Amino acid sequence: MSLKIKIFFALLMLTALMFGFAHLFFPEVRYNFERLHIFLFNLCSGGTIIIYFSERKKGLSAKALIFLFLALCYAVFAFMEIYIPAMIISIILALIVESVRIRLFSLLPVQFFKNNEPVSAKFHQASLLCLSCGLVISCGVILNNEYLHFVSMPKLKLDTFFLGFSFPVSLITMSVIFSFMKEETGVVFSALKETGFWAINLGVIIFFIFILFEKLFLQAIIALILFFAVIMIFYLYYLLANALQQKLFLTSGVGFLIVTAVTGIAYIIIEFMPTYDHEHLKWLLWLHTFASLYGWNLCGLAVICRFDDFPVKLHSLPVIILHWITMLIFAPMGKSYGIFALLTLICYASILYFILFSKKAGTKGRKLKG
Repeated sequence: MSLKIKIFFALLMLTALMFGFAHLFFPEVRYNFERLHIFLFNLCSGGTIIIYFSERKKGLSAKALIFLFLALCYAVFAFMEIYIPAMIISIILALIVESVRIRLFSLLPVQFFKNNEPVSAKFHQASLLCLSCGLVISCGVILNNEYLHFVSMPKLKLDTFFLGFSFPVSLITMSVIFSFMKEETGVVFSALKETGFWAINLGVIIFFIFILFEKLFLQAIIALILFFAVIMIFYLYYLLANALQQKLFLTSGVGFLIVTAVTGIAYIIIEFMPTYDHEHLKWLLWLHTFASLYGWNLCGLAVICRFDDFPVKLHSLPVIILHWITMLIFAPMGKSYGIFALLTLICYASILYFILFSKKAGTKGRKLKG
């Protein structure tokens, strides 16, 4: 990835985080800054990087640039609650993603059911499919909620589905993680890899369904299944992945994912309690969100952006420690206190600089599979 493109994505990711704190500085604005916070990172940055990764080109292709431009338009229209152009753009974006997926894989995702297909490739296709489906579903939700009103459910809200745009980024990170694992691992490890793939994908889909129908107990069960699936993947990665510099960042990313799972389970358990108060537990949701978006997802996107550059001249451990302190302490406190918001932005900008712009150490990284 060229220097100019890395600068652009760094600024876009920094802007995304800035909108996460914008409510502190612009309280009179009636629009939901969280939408820009999520869209600029997950859809605009994450979605475009997924396209870039899938096309295997040195720079952003014309298709990727069109996707990026339309994704930015979509983010602005959704933020401004101008829904007709947002719906039209979401369908165009979905068609772009599908054109990339079909060219790389096939019209129907038959590879999911083939034992000889690398799990990294399955996660890769699942990421593209999830992105296109998410765009189509968000269009349907807008159409229902704003115009048709066919279905009335408390949880059938735009912001609930908008959060789903983080899942394609999670899946592409899983693809990168599995690409580092040894292929010839025996029957048991191969079965565990397949189990991890289906547990993550089906688990999240079922979890979203239970959220819509407000089945709290079933949400807790699926959350526990997802937690153990993540632990199993972490174990596989620890055993089977080669000891490269990228492994440190991705291991840190899986650590953030475990924090995401634990905080999610904790929040569901607390919802069972008679003393449950959503307002008093916002800090837990903030911790959950930052660990997921700017912890776990950032690690995967950063490795993709710099994959051909590894190893890089970087003391990885201090950067990883700064990353954890920033996202688990400064960022959640920044949602309430402006000084911590500014501190978070400074630290986050430093993290992006170290990860994206450290010089090459001279040896290129291995090519990704899938």
